[in-house]
Amino acid sequence: MVPWARAAGIDDVFATSLQYADGVATGRIDGNNCRGEEKVRRMQEHYGDLSQWALHGYGDTPDDRHFLEHCVEAYYRPFRGNAAADAPPRGGALDYLRLMRPHQWVKNAFVFIGVVFGHAFMDRAFLVPAILAAAAFSLASSAIYIVNDYADRERDRLHPKKRHRPLAAGRASPRIALVLAGVLAVAGAALAFSAGPLVLLIVGAYAAMNLAYSFSLKNVVILDVFIIAAGFLLRILAGTIGIGITPSRWLLVCGLFLTLFLGFTKRRSELLAVTGEFIIHRKALLSYNPALLDKMIGISACAALMSYSLYTMSPETVREHGTENLIYTIPFVVYGMFRYLYLLHAKQAGADTSKDIARDPHLLLTVGGWCIATAILIL
Repeated sequence: MVPWARAAGIDDVFATSLQYADGVATGRIDGNNCRGEEKVRRMQEHYGDLSQWALHGYGDTPDDRHFLEHCVEAYYRPFRGNAAADAPPRGGALDYLRLMRPHQWVKNAFVFIGVVFGHAFMDRAFLVPAILAAAAFSLASSAIYIVNDYADRERDRLHPKKRHRPLAAGRASPRIALVLAGVLAVAGAALAFSAGPLVLLIVGAYAAMNLAYSFSLKNVVILDVFIIAAGFLLRILAGTIGIGITPSRWLLVCGLFLTLFLGFTKRRSELLAVTGEFIIHRKALLSYNPALLDKMIGISACAALMSYSLYTMSPETVREHGTENLIYTIPFVVYGMFRYLYLLHAKQAGADTSKDIARDPHLLLTVGGWCIATAILIL
């Protein structure tokens, strides 16, 4: 094999070696059989971290799945026999759970802003519909994530991180994934209707907007981030006017600029993460640059801090909560945004806000401190 490979211009060969004694083959293998995990181990030993390489793999036995999982493009065709029977096994239930992105459900806490700041958290007439609305958004967003992963599975294989998603990696069946998305969408619509007809309308608008985003609008520069921000505002509206609570205008403005801030930081993180051939993953990134994004991030951060500060001092807020002391929660917000900017520039964070908060003790304590201080002041 080695002489043939050298003649064909192949530099490195990883293969099973036969054992010889006194120049005669013994019929045994010398060392381990180079298949399955052993093949991957040898490549890692020679090349290091395989995720740093754009590997293209071809396999013809089920054992080749260990190697194909590391490839940006994987091709499988059995040497003989039935392709369906010999194909590498699909992932289990955990991979379909990953498709749903349950860790992203924390974003639906925005639904409870109206209940908390409207002092309706002890009233079942408002609390139960808010819980149903949050659950509806959770299921609807999971369905959209799955559809988006299905549509992007080929492009995701070119992304340094997203290529490990279940559909891109080939661990989840596209057909089963779409069926799961349909079930989640129907269940989400049922929960939204239970919360109220207006909530159903808002969740439907959210789903339609995000489907348009997944298939087209995510490639429109700036509008792509405004759609992300609009998704959070729709959550706030579902938890306020959707269930009969009048929303604070200052909180709506603050929510808009906060989510624009997070959206532009996400784009900056993606811009630094995907370069060269990986830029095809998101065409809108071609129209962004770090300097432009830094300006937009700065404007959004200033507007979010200013609108939140004005909210804490407005006469309407003082009357609603019976206190002028919400102003003392401003340092938590300022420190949290500054810390997030530090992580964005120094630690390449920003791609996933939920994970960034969970992984950084400073952000976690800041969010927790703000929640505790706010609860003490308004309860």
